[in-house]
Amino acid sequence: MDRLLLMHSFVTVAQVGSFSGAAKKLGSSGSLVSRHVAELERQVGVRLVNRTARSVSLTEPGLRYAEFAARILDEIEAEDASLADSHDRAEGALSIICPKWIGSLDLGDAIAAFSAAHPKIQVRFELGGMSDRTYDFLDSGFDVAFHTRDLRDSSVRLKKIASLPFVLCAAKEYLEREGPLTEPNGLAAHDCLVHLNDPVWRLGHGHASTLHKIRNVAFSSNSYIALQKAAVHGRGIALLPQRPAYEDLLSGALQVLLPDIPVPDRPLYAIYGPGQATPRKISVFLEFLTGWFSSNPMPALGHD
Repeated sequence: MDRLLLMHSFVTVAQVGSFSGAAKKLGSSGSLVSRHVAELERQVGVRLVNRTARSVSLTEPGLRYAEFAARILDEIEAEDASLADSHDRAEGALSIICPKWIGSLDLGDAIAAFSAAHPKIQVRFELGGMSDRTYDFLDSGFDVAFHTRDLRDSSVRLKKIASLPFVLCAAKEYLEREGPLTEPNGLAAHDCLVHLNDPVWRLGHGHASTLHKIRNVAFSSNSYIALQKAAVHGRGIALLPQRPAYEDLLSGALQVLLPDIPVPDRPLYAIYGPGQATPRKISVFLEFLTGWFSSNPMPALGHD
């Protein structure tokens, strides 16, 4: 039988002085409370109470054990209350992980702003080292992970934080050397700069969108920043996140290709553990990031 249940019955008997009174306080029966105390005596190996027809008194070991059991039960109750309270407060450690390319974009700025706004939350933000299995971040001790693909996994929950705009672009130097890109299928004749995790490019929206598996790979990397630098140096055509490429696009170091054919945005998802009650620090974090991206939209690019 559960030791804590037995201790609770015994402490109540010690406080009230009778089985019937303890039973009334516990919403139980006197016979059940008596059995609880008898079982506790059996487990500890000593007699804890003196039973008479009219009253119950504690033995010397019973007095000692009643004090000990009351202290243990009070500590458990206090710890339970403390945990429940911390669950409802926006404070404590918050561990976050995401792929390197996402962390080097807007997300890094947003998380830095969150940390400044919530100094009672100690943020741990790691880039890279993510498994393809969506729930592994929990096993590794992280509270939140970020992805850009739709997930259907009942072991985690998902919240869309923002949309990340992408752009198809190349340097003027490359286009003058190799000729313009006039339609999507023309990619097959051009040098392309490809992210290792993004070998198929989607151009256009809805039914008008087309998929292009890039075969003429002139330069590949797991870093969009590296691909952007290669594009600026005239190495080929790249499909890049617009935020880090914005200054190069604005200055003319990179030019937008096929401006009449939109490049779909990538959704930015936060995934976190299951459960009905989300810890306050996580819900505050997700609310902050959603608001940050809403308040810091990507400026539109003008096309000639």
